[in-house]
Amino acid sequence: MIGYQFMGKAHSHAYRDLPFFFGTEIKPVLRAVSGRKEEAVKDAAEQMGWESYETDWRKLIEREDIDVVDIVTPNHTHAEIAIAAAKAGKHIITEKPLALTLEEAREMLQAVKENNVKHMICHNYRFAPAVQFAKKLIEDGKLGHIYHFRANYLQDFIMDPEFPLVWRLKKEVSGSGALGDIGAHSIDLARFLVGEITEVVGTMETFIKERPAGEMAGGLKGQADNSEYGEVTVDDAVAFIAKFESGTLGTFEATRFAGGNRNKNKFEINGEKGSLRWDMENMNTLDVYFAEDEAGLQGFRTISCTEEEHPYAGAYWPPGHIIGYEHTFIHLIHEFLHGITGNVQPAPNFEDGVKNQAILEAVERSSNSRKWETVRN
Repeated sequence: MIGYQFMGKAHSHAYRDLPFFFGTEIKPVLRAVSGRKEEAVKDAAEQMGWESYETDWRKLIEREDIDVVDIVTPNHTHAEIAIAAAKAGKHIITEKPLALTLEEAREMLQAVKENNVKHMICHNYRFAPAVQFAKKLIEDGKLGHIYHFRANYLQDFIMDPEFPLVWRLKKEVSGSGALGDIGAHSIDLARFLVGEITEVVGTMETFIKERPAGEMAGGLKGQADNSEYGEVTVDDAVAFIAKFESGTLGTFEATRFAGGNRNKNKFEINGEKGSLRWDMENMNTLDVYFAEDEAGLQGFRTISCTEEEHPYAGAYWPPGHIIGYEHTFIHLIHEFLHGITGNVQPAPNFEDGVKNQAILEAVERSSNSRKWETVRN
């Protein structure tokens, strides 16, 4: 694993707990973790259960005892690392968004295809049992034709004007702000559940133009150095409308300035026969409405997606005994390892990463041109 902070902890936990809950043909062995700061990466290796550590990711990729490279570094490093790992014959999983630009994303996809390695992008929210069950209901035709997909991803962790100018707020490192950091998840959920997006029109806004220098300090916290200030070069918030190939109309909002919303990742889908809605902050439940219910009993019902009939839920506890955020990563890693052992390409993968990246860039073009833009995969 290259990187070891917030996402590093989530991925490490998934590798360690996967064999406990799921019968897997192979058991992941945590050989090495890489990071630039030796003391910090050494401590991370000990805490998270890695056998060794490297301070140069290139040495990790060269090691013959490593089959998989997991990339949890800032966005601007994804392409270089993934392309090098593919050329070394390693299977790859990387955090989202796939790259800084669509061009980089295409190069990454070409590299994994040319070197015949398995690849995934970590859109973990697909793997909440309730989201997987929503997918099944849609595929079974329970909603009929889909008219609307609406998504909101709301956070508030950078609302303080003195929150530091961390890498997530620098375009040269992150690519975009709320759009790529959290809006990318909504885009992936939309494509997973409803289908491909063809056109977008949107706007982006940066509310706090300058911030004190600083760096991430674990999780979504920052540590400021008030001696100097720098320019914020990404969006704080984005809103856009999308048209799908199917004729579905989509509306999306992503912001890190929605006070009181710590991680409000939610969607609602409206079809000719019914509707679905889901909220990550209540991730075990799915609200479902069916128009065929008899008069007087119509309305949303809340399903606790903890039964054996719900995807992945049967691997855990009795019905009603809920699971958490960390388990979405276990399910994603489960699919990744199944792909390796079964020689099948799991999803979401770099193909999805390219398509998501194309939508991100179309939204950004639209914000600049102030008109509808076509998605160019």
